[in-house]
Amino acid sequence: MATKQLKEFTLEEVAQHNKPDDLWVVIDAKVYDVSRFKDLHPGGISVLVQEDVAGQDVTSQFYGLHRHEVLERPQYKRLQIGTIKGQKSVMFDRIVGELSTVPYAEPTWLSSGYYSPYYSENHRVFQKAVRRFVDEVIYPDAQIMEAREEDGKRPSQPVFDKMADMNLHAMRLGPGKHLKGRVLMGGIVKPEEFDYFHELIITQELVRCGARGYGDGLLGGKVIGLPPVLNFGSPELQARIVPDILSGKKFICLAISEAAAGSDVMGLQTTAVLSEDGKEWIINGTKKWITNATFADYFTVGCKTEDGLTVILVERGPGVETRQLKTSYSTTAGTAYITFDNVRVPVGNTLGEVGGGIFVILRWATQRTAFGKPLISQPVIRSKIAAMVERAESVQSWLENITYQMTHMTYKQQAQKLAGQVQIAFLKSYSTRCAQDTARDAVQIFGGRGITKTGMGKFVEHYYRTVTFDSLLGGAEDVLADLGVRQAIRAMPKNARL
Repeated sequence: MATKQLKEFTLEEVAQHNKPDDLWVVIDAKVYDVSRFKDLHPGGISVLVQEDVAGQDVTSQFYGLHRHEVLERPQYKRLQIGTIKGQKSVMFDRIVGELSTVPYAEPTWLSSGYYSPYYSENHRVFQKAVRRFVDEVIYPDAQIMEAREEDGKRPSQPVFDKMADMNLHAMRLGPGKHLKGRVLMGGIVKPEEFDYFHELIITQELVRCGARGYGDGLLGGKVIGLPPVLNFGSPELQARIVPDILSGKKFICLAISEAAAGSDVMGLQTTAVLSEDGKEWIINGTKKWITNATFADYFTVGCKTEDGLTVILVERGPGVETRQLKTSYSTTAGTAYITFDNVRVPVGNTLGEVGGGIFVILRWATQRTAFGKPLISQPVIRSKIAAMVERAESVQSWLENITYQMTHMTYKQQAQKLAGQVQIAFLKSYSTRCAQDTARDAVQIFGGRGITKTGMGKFVEHYYRTVTFDSLLGGAEDVLADLGVRQAIRAMPKNARL
């Protein structure tokens, strides 16, 4: 299709088109003919025919009410008929693949003039490639083209396929033998050089989609459900299921939580009993709030056996039923209730030792105004923003410190020093509390827009609505904090005195 030719106009020429049937406006040096759009305008025709709108430059009014992305949508982009002579557009949304210049929008190591002992030049090249991939492939699927976050469907298969082409599914599981022989991100990093900071980069780039449910739907279940298979599954089991999962053709989830037990792994009621010939497990019970279970092909299931807690890989088949649960965030995450009714599973699908399942599981503001002044000019708002910056920077520093420890520890040392002494539990508890405080402050700053699912505050509303999920997943924050203190007390030297 031929490219539409845009004409140049003066502001005086635009001003002549100020009648309901001949209505033009200027936004950021671009001229739009909204004559046929006026009846479709959400605010009604009266807004567009006001004296300070019809035929006028309404850049300030527009950006006070709408996000820039509105102008990028095809149905509105086609309304542009020209530009203003002698003027250039200065507004922009995200620039694909580029860093944000907004203060504190990026981690310190990506901000101009700052340094970090953790990240090498390879990390920087890798980050740039991952960001471009997310901006070009994942963000449109989440928010624009398919808008999966809103329609509730699982992320599109082409997205999974393109992630597999870059081996992102494998890299999201961190460094390890599963990366051997793979070309990572087009060859930017070698498998033996991939470390936990590369994994951290992937995680932080993915969340920039601003779509909490979609983020979990992007195989969050695999990130926690596949490691037990890689670490405790037999070579035969791994050879049979891992390739299809890492290629995005099959899906897996971690099924631990139950309605009565929550995440209390020692209180699970789902049972696994050996068949008379000892060749199969017979599993009965239910699981609830299981991420990705709706579309999962495999389930890493925590079961109560005669010898204690045992983890078993269950394949979707007879006796396995999943029912989608509607939660306060998007159903694109595939959160489900699972029923296991006399499900027969080969004993070869046991992960780790029988009765040793507990070890398998546990090792794992300038635009808004108030009183006639920009909101940012209000001291109380600046105070809230300062607190947001402090929380974000402190969490990032702690996260990078733990990541650095992981790059220098064996798997066993990580379990002892970081999980066993609950450094990770403390960080999880602290970060989710910080997130909730930040979400609450953001809503106060955005006002009514902060509780509206569309428009200027849509990402704030989404964040506020879904942030509590993180405080529950993996263990409630108050329980984890208490666990951390109790573990610290256990490690207290017997002869320590004031």
